[in-house]
Amino acid sequence: MSNEHVPVALTRTVELLTPALTGQSPLLIDATLGLGGHTEYLLEKFATLHVLGIDRDKSALEKAGARLSRFGSRVTLVHAVYDHIDEVARNQGIERVQGVLFDLGVSSMQLDSSDRGFAYSHDAPLDMRMDQSAGISAREVVNTYSHQELTRILREYGEEKFASRIAAKIIDARTVAPLSSTVVLANIVKESIPAATRRVGGNPAKRTFQALRIYVNNELEVLERAIPTALNVLAIQGRMVVLSYHSLEDRIVKRAFAEVSSNEVPHGLPVEPKPACFQLLTRASESASEEEISMNPRSQSVRIRAIERRAA
Repeated sequence: MSNEHVPVALTRTVELLTPALTGQSPLLIDATLGLGGHTEYLLEKFATLHVLGIDRDKSALEKAGARLSRFGSRVTLVHAVYDHIDEVARNQGIERVQGVLFDLGVSSMQLDSSDRGFAYSHDAPLDMRMDQSAGISAREVVNTYSHQELTRILREYGEEKFASRIAAKIIDARTVAPLSSTVVLANIVKESIPAATRRVGGNPAKRTFQALRIYVNNELEVLERAIPTALNVLAIQGRMVVLSYHSLEDRIVKRAFAEVSSNEVPHGLPVEPKPACFQLLTRASESASEEEISMNPRSQSVRIRAIERRAA
């Protein structure tokens, strides 16, 4: 397997998907392909597996395409946002699949690319768009949005308790000169947060950068549409695995899975509950093992959930 990218929670992801991928010519949709690390391993492990890889990042698709080229027609790559998973499948003549994988959040390639603006650790233009061919950039947000709008974004998507102070500092700074640099924004955030708070919990800019990235890419709204849509393309005994990286994502996945795996009937109604169409494979979200975290620090925040379709 290629050494250029270490996929998060690879062993557990493969373990959860394996029962669904052991038949003849199984189909898997990798809805957030990234650099294709999970897909590469799965194609190596399952000799008849075909993968439909989706990503909104054209640069990621290009790199993944080169990485996976040795698998030939067993791989089909499509530029799309993953809430269009059913439409993408139909366009490929696919009605049902045996596996779906979501590896959410920002990819290692995006974090490591110095010109994408996702990371606060090195200077870059304030962009943060996963698809740089569309949408509004983080630069436009911080330079044009009101104090009220900025505060809401930082609170809602970053769970930042100093959101109002940070928004005020951003507006003060942009009256002097437009904000265009990740380092400049990170310093503004740092100056907005009390010194005692800055000394704990990692880089103080983390929550602000997360909030802007989520907002710019419409990540939570896309995810809320994508999970039910993806469940609909699963075949019976098909499995879905979702890797999320913060509580906002995990909450959406948990709720969507609970809705389709519950067979509860309101108390007092003389109705026999029907078996649920889906069964949870993980009762609660699972974390990466200590061993994996030591080898791949980016797995520290991962939360793993999985579900299987049991009936039509």
